[in-house]
Amino acid sequence: MTESLTAAVAILKKNKLKLTKQRHALLAYLLTNQGHYTDVVAVDAYMRTEFPGMSHNTVYRNLKEFEEVGIVEQNTEQERTRVKYQCDFHHQHHHHFICQNCGKVTELEMCPMDFFTAQLPGCSVTGHSFELYGLCADCQATGAPATTLVKN
Repeated sequence: MTESLTAAVAILKKNKLKLTKQRHALLAYLLTNQGHYTDVVAVDAYMRTEFPGMSHNTVYRNLKEFEEVGIVEQNTEQERTRVKYQCDFHHQHHHHFICQNCGKVTELEMCPMDFFTAQLPGCSVTGHSFELYGLCADCQATGAPATTLVKN
């Protein structure tokens, strides 16, 4: 088991969620795509190929449970829900730069909330989501165009 998979298994146990064959396969699949968001439809298709009797509800429920315990990060863009394996178990709160050509995800180390809350005296911010989109250095160097659809 990789260090990341070991950490995920520990989180499952801590939250009293069993490590079934299906959950292990789901974690392994997400790990293989760790640097990118993957459309949940593609995750569902993969899991139902590996486990033909598995229902859509089971796949989506497991993804939701993984998100709730911090194993999976979720992103919704243009009504498409995508997930990726948590990139930093030690810093659950973080943000990303997402390449609009290759889909590569880069973790950002700083949260810009202090900048924004300073402009909102007397207000209470209860949550936020912050992501940057553009072209990564590799795609920029090749002259690739930014697209609105990110590859799986």
